[in-house]
Amino acid sequence: MDIRVSAAGKDRDTRSHVEEIENLVTPGDIITSDSGFMRGHGTYNSEDDRLLASVAGVVERVNKLICVKPLKTRYNGEIGDVVIGRIIEVQQRRWKVETHAKLDSSLLLSSVNLPGGELRRRSEEDEKMMREYLKEGDLISAEVQSVFADGSLSLHTRSLKYGKLGQGTLVQVSPSLIKRRKTHFHHLPCGATIILGNNGYVWICPTETEEMDQTGGYELNLKPVQRSDREVVARLRNCVQLLAAQKMQLYDTSVLYTYEASLNFKIKDILKPEIGLEILEQTQHRLEIEGT
Repeated sequence: MDIRVSAAGKDRDTRSHVEEIENLVTPGDIITSDSGFMRGHGTYNSEDDRLLASVAGVVERVNKLICVKPLKTRYNGEIGDVVIGRIIEVQQRRWKVETHAKLDSSLLLSSVNLPGGELRRRSEEDEKMMREYLKEGDLISAEVQSVFADGSLSLHTRSLKYGKLGQGTLVQVSPSLIKRRKTHFHHLPCGATIILGNNGYVWICPTETEEMDQTGGYELNLKPVQRSDREVVARLRNCVQLLAAQKMQLYDTSVLYTYEASLNFKIKDILKPEIGLEILEQTQHRLEIEGT
């Protein structure tokens, strides 16, 4: 029997938690009765001119504009976002991709790299071989190229860092937890690579060699993964889930600090409530000290 006494006799940042709770609203809650504020996303006006919340989330104010940022939402894409998606259909000169958005995304045949990174105009022969490049069920990393009028996304994988994903694990979190950074591809010093998709899909896999990176993802390494690598991936997965469960922002530094703080515990114990809180306390302390 595993019994642990939680270190929770202390007041765990009660003040900051109270401040967060005060900003939380649910559908129908009154945000303000002042008619001088402008209505933003996630809000609506009542008959008596009060501003109410239409979704559950956190109230954000920018000058006179009030909006509510949902805690859980579908992905709303922006040009330049890095996303992870799953091929769900092969159509004429394009693939349909599920990206956790309201509508399926499109990946045009002209917007992918051919095997070996070859650059040329796509022919009828290429169209016949589309299913050999990418088929239903394949996972890919891509970048948002444009947003259509109906909100659906057009993707591209023209850089060799994008393409089909091989052996690894996929974790789904809320898109609002992914912190926007200059890059979303991170080779962590623990020997794993993590891709933090803006759409809330996180891909974790063992770091591959540079030779594999130059194939555009069409030549996958299907050799058995070593036990040590699997343990690193499993630990990172639990760390990501722990951060997401506590609604903490996900980026390379927060994930790495959580991973390092978890090394004193077994992988299966990371998601236990009392151990998780202990790990997160160490992570938050390091983030506050280094100001990241």
